[in-house]
Amino acid sequence: MTALLGRWRPERGVLDAVLADPACSIAILDRSGAVLRAGAAFTALAGSAPCFAAPVAERYAAALAAGEGFAATADLLLGGTAMPVALSLTPTGLREPACVLRLADLSREHDLAERLAQAQRLQAVGELAAGIAHDFNNLLTAILGAAIDLDAHTGDGGREDLAQIKASALRGAALVRQLLAFGRQQTLQPRVLALNEAVREAAGLLRRLLGGAVRLELDLDEPGRMVLIDPTQLDQVLVNLAVNAGGAMKHGGTLKITTGRRLLLAAVTEGGETIPPGRYATLEISDTGTGIAPDILPRIFEPFFTTRRGAGGTGLGLSTVQGIVHQSGGYLSVKSTQGRGTSFCITLPRHEAPPVATAVPAPSLPRQVLAAGPVLVVDDEAPVRGLAARALRRAGWDVVEAANASEALESVTGELALVVSDVIMPGLDGPALVHALRLRQPGLPALLMSGYADARQRQALAAQDILFLAKPFRPAELVALAGLPPERRAGPRLVTAEPGA
Repeated sequence: MTALLGRWRPERGVLDAVLADPACSIAILDRSGAVLRAGAAFTALAGSAPCFAAPVAERYAAALAAGEGFAATADLLLGGTAMPVALSLTPTGLREPACVLRLADLSREHDLAERLAQAQRLQAVGELAAGIAHDFNNLLTAILGAAIDLDAHTGDGGREDLAQIKASALRGAALVRQLLAFGRQQTLQPRVLALNEAVREAAGLLRRLLGGAVRLELDLDEPGRMVLIDPTQLDQVLVNLAVNAGGAMKHGGTLKITTGRRLLLAAVTEGGETIPPGRYATLEISDTGTGIAPDILPRIFEPFFTTRRGAGGTGLGLSTVQGIVHQSGGYLSVKSTQGRGTSFCITLPRHEAPPVATAVPAPSLPRQVLAAGPVLVVDDEAPVRGLAARALRRAGWDVVEAANASEALESVTGELALVVSDVIMPGLDGPALVHALRLRQPGLPALLMSGYADARQRQALAAQDILFLAKPFRPAELVALAGLPPERRAGPRLVTAEPGA
């Protein structure tokens, strides 16, 4: 080695500078692969004797022995773990040293690639959910409405079956909402909330869900912080995490909900998520259950992955939680130790504005319903159209039905009291139909229905003074929005939804 360095002495300063470069993981090898000299970056990455996983290891050894160049991506074995690296072997043209080996850590690139693949999977599921939500919710609306209609004319003997049908339809609607939440396609209605108060209000429901064997503890940091989030979705997050925790504590234990605050002066990475600098409120849900196995932990947020398939698990609970948190601008991380429990930490941007009062003024249609005229019901799905028409007729309205916008425009000859239409239809859609009808009858009250409408669509409807009703709906919900005909109401009509909300 001394003779070797003596031969290289004129270039030694350059060699030392290259080896000392922290950005370069370089080593000089003999033909057996032994390291003659190495930079600090190389030693920190690979140690004193780099070892690669098969089959690259065999090709690497052959190239060394032959003094040939070689480049590949491989797994560098480090104490039982594997690190993805790019390696390049360059012959020196000398007997000794034989080659220069350069390594590049590909862990970050692999992580980014996995995140991109996950984002693409998430987008695909979201698009799928959005695509099926409308049609599926149409079917559920028809099923739910038919079950409610039958319930009114069925004896006690069949009501248990009808109740099961209604419950199944509502579960189907909830499943669609979960898919939309996972794909971050659901419509949120965020409000400024006092986080501690929201947790206290949910605590009663959580205690009933957990049962007597599991103790619920609250450790709420005071003064509490404000966050901007949909309160219904926050409740869903708490319920999903509490149900999961209860399943991990079948013989009893403690579920602890902790709130806190956090100030980040620099970005940090936790659980594969990078949290930028800022002021945050934290919400941590911890249990003393069985914990999550290390080989399962990386997969718990995957859609449809579940370890409780036989017990009714859908694999969407934690995916839904992650989707809601991300769509709300937050971050989610998890820590778990088998036999000791699991902790989920939600980090949400702090909001400095005061909380919004929960009381919402009673909304109304843009103008009083005209004294004369029928309600126009338009939907290309006959079962849904029939359900809406029957419900309105029972409330006392005259109803005109149409299967699409063209048929509706042809059948309307006089003034209408109200137009009730599906959003998505062949030809003209619901908003375009309302626009065409309002050219004939300015200020015509309108109510649009849909199995799926994103936030921008619903905001656009609100801007046009159009009420929105989500499918599946119960007939009573539609009647509440439409109100009663003039001859059947004693005072101003009341409705229970906001325009576009």
